[in-house]
Amino acid sequence: MTRGMRPEQVWGIGLTDALESAVSAALGSGYTLRNWPVGRHPAERDMGRSAPLVIFVVKEAWDALPADARRRLEDWEVPQRVLVLAADQSVADFDEVLEDGFLSAISEPLTDKKIRDVIFRAKEVKSLYDDIFRMTREIMLERELLARKTDLVLFLNRILTRASESLDPTVILDNAREDLELLLPLRGLLGVIWQPGSSGAMEAELFLEPDMDHTTERYWTEELLRHGTKLSGKSMQSYRTTFLEGGVTREPLAIPQAPEETIRLPLRVGGDTFGALILYRDQGKALGKDQVQALYASINHLALALRNAALFNQVKIRADHDGLTRIHNRRAFDERLVEELRRHQRYHHPMSLLMLDIDHFKSINDRFGHLVGDHVLREVGRLLSDTLRSTDFTARYGGEEFTVILPQTAEEPSRVLAERLRGVIGDARFNHDGQEFSITISIGVATMVPGSLAKRKELLEKADKALYQAKKLGRNQVCTALGPMPMASEPVASAAKAG
Repeated sequence: MTRGMRPEQVWGIGLTDALESAVSAALGSGYTLRNWPVGRHPAERDMGRSAPLVIFVVKEAWDALPADARRRLEDWEVPQRVLVLAADQSVADFDEVLEDGFLSAISEPLTDKKIRDVIFRAKEVKSLYDDIFRMTREIMLERELLARKTDLVLFLNRILTRASESLDPTVILDNAREDLELLLPLRGLLGVIWQPGSSGAMEAELFLEPDMDHTTERYWTEELLRHGTKLSGKSMQSYRTTFLEGGVTREPLAIPQAPEETIRLPLRVGGDTFGALILYRDQGKALGKDQVQALYASINHLALALRNAALFNQVKIRADHDGLTRIHNRRAFDERLVEELRRHQRYHHPMSLLMLDIDHFKSINDRFGHLVGDHVLREVGRLLSDTLRSTDFTARYGGEEFTVILPQTAEEPSRVLAERLRGVIGDARFNHDGQEFSITISIGVATMVPGSLAKRKELLEKADKALYQAKKLGRNQVCTALGPMPMASEPVASAAKAG
């Protein structure tokens, strides 16, 4: 036996002292024999620890074994069993040798030749079993690899087919979210697509999951805009938000707690990066190599489909949010005001419009610089969003001026809300290089009573005139438009804008 190798085990069941000595002598130093006398047998723990090459079982000991012990040995396919017969018993008389799963039977006396022949045959069978097991395992591995490759082809075919079914980016991403859930435990999919705007900055469209609370929506909005700026190398001047469809069992998206919960994937076609997707997944094992390959291949398909959708529409992304303040922009306000006026005239509900202007904003820029002025504008936008109702519509009208549409709101509640806004913004504190300062705002309120047929221009002029009055009276005030809103045929005097 080679030094360092463990001897091969051989077991006996019911071997007499003479038989045990004969077997040990024939085996030599490369083997170790363990024998159980008649009336005893290997326990389950013995069988679980190690497996011998051969078990020599005396016929009388085999017949005396309990049924459960015999069944365990019959079901144990690893070792080969050899039946040991008395000198007066012929092997030909025992048909049950093969039926009971014995490799062979030998009769006494046990000569070296008989024992070594049994060991040789057992090794041949073991080698054959090992080869069969290895071949079976290789076949199973090949079948598994083939099945995984087939699943990958089917997955990519599904992605490609469904991505080509529509030229609507929202539909494409809705389908992609559903398909990618087959590849990884996906909790949400978010995206940003951008195109150059008129001033060289980017106009973006954000795709968000539905049913998010205000804090979560703000987090993902900032995250997508920041990621888009990083990939494009240009700031997102303005943006609009589109919400994907929500599933019946889908939980509202949350804020990730660890970096590994998100996978960020750029959207590229022909070397041009025009967008990005963020996959929000459950924490767990890292993706396998084939999953990573499938993920990148599917993103390439999606990028091409999304770019084709943009080319087909042949229009720039309609931005409806202001990139600085993160609230709606002037274009979105103009569209929403028309919608609310139509709704007001159809259902005869009151509606009000607030026009807000930051007092002496130019002095803030002159004193602290434009970066501080931008911070003030962002904070005012945030305070408006946090204070107003979800049904109210807030927009940056231009420069330091903001507007708020208050559907189904009469004049007095509108004035009370305007006073609250004035107080909230007035209480805010700003700090620059250790120097603290605050701001004030002036607000003009115009209300349309039920049944009024006033036009958009007339409502704006009323609110503008009320704002001018607040400025004229010393700023940091709320003024309402005097008198009821005129009918469409009544003339309205224009008012100059106060600084």
